[in-house]
Amino acid sequence: MIKVFSLNKTICLTSNVMDYQQKEDTVLVRIHSIDELQMMYDELVTKNQFIEVFYYHENEKLLLTSFSSAFKVIKAAGGLVKNKKGEYLVIFRNGKWDLPKGKIEKREGIKEAAIREVEEECGIGKLKIVKELESTYHTYHQEEKAVLKRTYWFEMLCEDESKLVPQLEEGITDVKWLSKKDLKQVSDNTYESIKEVLKNIQ
Repeated sequence: MIKVFSLNKTICLTSNVMDYQQKEDTVLVRIHSIDELQMMYDELVTKNQFIEVFYYHENEKLLLTSFSSAFKVIKAAGGLVKNKKGEYLVIFRNGKWDLPKGKIEKREGIKEAAIREVEEECGIGKLKIVKELESTYHTYHQEEKAVLKRTYWFEMLCEDESKLVPQLEEGITDVKWLSKKDLKQVSDNTYESIKEVLKNIQ
């Protein structure tokens, strides 16, 4: 199942109908065509009674491709970074806690972009990718265009013990290492997509 965070709703694209659990504020829609998906999305995303909207099709990859066709797609990459003390790297940007991430540049590899963004936003180096995590998706509007951003995430290990330096020009006002127990302050004031990434912390 792929989750897309759109406005105040969660759009779930799934090929397994068992992912859907019927509640008063959820709805399941079986999709047969691209046109139907786009029409249903425009209609359901404006209905306040639904918090979760499930789109079902037997081919999940096709479902994502069809959904994406209604948006300008932007790709980004970032890291869930851990140090040798078992602490996690977080940033404070535009009034919310976040994880370091940013847009992938032209002709840049995804892993290279993820490492570069962490280095630039936090002022550190000596990063090593441990494994790839699941991507997150969210929508927003930019100059009246509907945008779907896919962020590729990687679990990373950092051996750099130098002082953290926030990238102020990107709206980052604080960067810090937090223990697992202190991450609650992040979950209390962050984006739903970031909460999904934090679920990888055992």
